[in-house]
Parts: sequence; structure tokens; C-alpha cells
Amino acid sequence: MPEPAPRLYAVVAEFNRPDALLAAVRQARQDGFRHLEAFSPFPVEGLDAELGLRAPAIPRAMLAGAIIGAVGGFAMQAWVSADFPLNVGGRPLIAWQAFILITYELMVLGAVGFVIAAMLIGNRLPRLHHPLFEIPDFHFATDDKFFLALLAEAPDFDAAAARRYLDGLKPLRVADAPLTEPQ
Repeated sequence: MPEPAPRLYAVVAEFNRPDALLAAVRQARQDGFRHLEAFSPFPVEGLDAELGLRAPAIPRAMLAGAIIGAVGGFAMQAWVSADFPLNVGGRPLIAWQAFILITYELMVLGAVGFVIAAMLIGNRLPRLHHPLFEIPDFHFATDDKFFLALLAEAPDFDAAAARRYLDGLKPLRVADAPLTEPQ
């Protein structure tokens, strides 16, 4: 019995110039491809807009963490002061001036914790192996090559049609990225 063909993660085209990658992404988006990723060794101006990326959730996560940390820190101190009242030098029971330092510390701690969690979730980490690492020469994505991946996660994805489409964009080469697990 023949082995079944490996499932496909993406069909990937390699380019040698950033403007060629930008033009390919623009053309793919115009032609209806929505599930695509681009890889570049340095930021390419306008690439995020062409890919249709939305604003990152990092600032919102930081604000939420800061608010939760600050409110939690202040509430904890107020609860402890009300539950175990000590009259020291005639100060009020809830002396907010004395609570500022811990409130600030927990605000920073909450913001940092939420940002780290948002970064890990947004980058789908920890992931020690990515299917694109199976493509020969993909390691040049950190050096001097540019890659456009049409992801196979779309319900109507056709690998042969994707290969023909990417060949029409005049890349250096087109390769398949199988969906494999690390050995």
C-alpha cells in the first residue's frame, strides 16, 4: 500500500528583492488570497499593510495588566488595613499615600506579565519546530532572501493551483512545506 502524501502547511515562493516580495503580496491579496505570510530579513515598508495585519494587542494587554495590577495592589492593602487596623500616629485607616509604592510596583508587574503572555500567545509560542524549516534555503530568510507562503489552512486551498499561481509571480523557486512533527 503506498504511503499517503504528507499534509501540506504551505506553498512557498522565494524572492531575492524586497520590492518583488511586496509586489507578490499585493498581487496575491488582489487575487483573493487571504491566508498568507511573508518572511523577510529586515522590515519592509508597507508589507504589514499589504498583508492586512491588524494592530497588535500588546498595548491593550499592557494597559489591562497595569490596571489590574494597580487596582489589585491598592485593594489588597486597603483590605489588610481594614481587616487588621493599626492606629499609628493618628493616620487614617486607608492611608492612600502609603499605598502608592506597592500599587505602582504591582502595576508594573501586572503590565509586564500581561505583555509577556500576549507576546507568547500572539506568536504561538513555545513552538520549537516550524514546518517552514523543512524548506531548503529557508534559513536565508534571516540573511538575504524573501519568502511568501500561501497557507494551506484555507478550506478551498488547492496546492497545484497555488504552485501555478506562485510560478506566475516570477520567484526564484517554489517549494512545498509539509506539515510534519519534529523527529
